[in-house]
Amino acid sequence: MAAGKSLRICEKGHKFYKTSECKSCPACDKENKPNSGFLSKLSAPARNALVFEGIDTLEKLSNYTEKEILKLHGIGPASLPIMRTYLKEEGLSFKE
Repeated sequence: MAAGKSLRICEKGHKFYKTSECKSCPACDKENKPNSGFLSKLSAPARNALVFEGIDTLEKLSNYTEKEILKLHGIGPASLPIMRTYLKEEGLSFKE
C-alpha cells in the first residue's frame, strides 16, 4: 500500500485504497460504465461528476458552459474535447 492511502469498502463490499476523500469505488465504476454514448468515452471520475449533477444526456450537457463543467470535481481538461465532439455530432455545443 502506498503512503497516505486508506482502505475503503464500498456498499457492495469491494475493498479499495484511496488517498482522497473521493468515495468512488473502482470496481463499481467499471461495472456501471455504459457501453455506448458520450458517457462511455469519459473517465470514471468525469462520468461520475456529470451523473452526480444529473447530466446524463448531451441535451443536458449543452445547458452548461465549459467553465461550469470544469468546476465539477472529477472533470479535467482532457474530458472537454470528448464532450465537444459528441455535442457537435448532435448539432449541439456548450452554452456560451
